[in-house]
Amino acid sequence: MQVAKDKVVSINYTLTDDQGTLLDSSKGREPLAYLHGAGNIIPGLEQALEGKSAGENLTVRVPPEEGYGERDDRLQQEVPREMFEGVDRVEPGMQFQAQTPAGTQIVTVRQVSDESVTVDANHPLAGVALNFEVDVVEVRDATDEELSHGHVHGPEGHAH
Repeated sequence: MQVAKDKVVSINYTLTDDQGTLLDSSKGREPLAYLHGAGNIIPGLEQALEGKSAGENLTVRVPPEEGYGERDDRLQQEVPREMFEGVDRVEPGMQFQAQTPAGTQIVTVRQVSDESVTVDANHPLAGVALNFEVDVVEVRDATDEELSHGHVHGPEGHAH
């Protein structure tokens, strides 16, 4: 069976940047299972997996525009330090949930001063080319429930 829309695909992967830094890996964990064509993984990787079969291995370089997008400086802003009231320690690299007009968003602290905190709402991998080593483990038909929910369920399913 080949990877195509509405198939459940299980992959093992290793993700590095262009400098060879390990960013993520499924090693030591269960394979990543996703519903192909439902936008559950980044577009560049999903496109590269199209038509592959279980047992195939591939190396894929995904440019930022097909991954987490280019960095957008408009998503970085300085906010008053008081917005972190109740937080004992605020340091660069920390992540917080922020309420925005578009809903909850994760922001990363970039700089901290006595008066303000600079936060960045870009995805941490925005602007980064992503290099994947992928082994296709399994391809199967999605269940009706998985198709209606738009994502993979485990062997026991799940309740919403």
